[in-house]
Amino acid sequence: MMMIQSDLTSQEQTVTRKKVILITGANGEVGHGLIKQLYKDPSAPPVITLDIRGLDEDIMPYVDSSIVGDILDNDLLDNLTSEYEIDTIFHLAALLSTHSEYRPEAAHRVNVQGTVNLLHLAVEQARCRDHPVKFIYPSSVAVYGMPDLETKARVGAVRENDFLEPITMYGCNKLYCEHLGRYYTFHYRQLAPKAQESGVDFRGVRFPGLISATTMPSGGTSDYAPEMLHAAAKGEPYESFVRPDTIMPFMAMPDAIKALLTLADAPRDQLTRSVYNVTSFSLTAEQIAERVKTFFPNAQISYEPTHGRQKIVDSWPAAIDDSTARADWGWQPDYDVEQAFADYLVPTIKQQYT
Repeated sequence: MMMIQSDLTSQEQTVTRKKVILITGANGEVGHGLIKQLYKDPSAPPVITLDIRGLDEDIMPYVDSSIVGDILDNDLLDNLTSEYEIDTIFHLAALLSTHSEYRPEAAHRVNVQGTVNLLHLAVEQARCRDHPVKFIYPSSVAVYGMPDLETKARVGAVRENDFLEPITMYGCNKLYCEHLGRYYTFHYRQLAPKAQESGVDFRGVRFPGLISATTMPSGGTSDYAPEMLHAAAKGEPYESFVRPDTIMPFMAMPDAIKALLTLADAPRDQLTRSVYNVTSFSLTAEQIAERVKTFFPNAQISYEPTHGRQKIVDSWPAAIDDSTARADWGWQPDYDVEQAFADYLVPTIKQQYT
């Protein structure tokens, strides 16, 4: 990628600003995991965070600054531009899938306009720095839309360019933002009298359902999987909102953090796509329940599918093909299904509720 011409005067360029990594929506588990891993890396710049809520106290020692604010606040983002030299943006802030269906217009504002605002911030930073800004974006399996269960069963693992007809606002938002990232990276203002690259180096990963051992589920349509585990550990009955034969791809939370950091570190000239599938294993709801009962024999799991959420999960692929990520930047999950349950999920959850 070519260097970016700066519009700043020489006097403005002499102002020293702290070089940092920005993480939006940092107060979730992905954000916490990223912060801790970046803190361990002596070569990584300090981290600043932006979240609508204050950063949890136990994670504060790992960051340089925690900013409470809204990604829709342009004045706040302008202040960030003037105060910091932002090297990389991990844009995690989003309204999740279930909440987005209840508030689709709000979801569009947060998920799309918020992303546009951050992309504009990246453009301004690239011009100030005369150097590209990496923009790391977590997308989702929700961008896919399988036409029916027969097709879902027949095609198996889906590649990045197939079945891109999402039926949720969240999926539509994520897919559109993927296109925005590609536009800002390769086609920005292509009809301007004087061509100028944006300086945005957009890189996205499409996550499957994420299963966490430490954070309670909070609005994801794939949350029936972690909900089963947490309910069993607490000795509470659980009623699944999907059928037992419902199948989709999953990944343990530490692998999600690994994927974002590995893609961020990959040399630009090795990347053949803007957005990559990543995955680990696929299970039916019944197979998840069977594994839960292996570790929690008294678990009470029943099924009472809700039409809307069942329809959404049925529209997602049974599996996704991540061979391009493996070829381009060496993606490889640390946790297969056996390791995810035996080494990560169950021991951590048991300890949490003991």
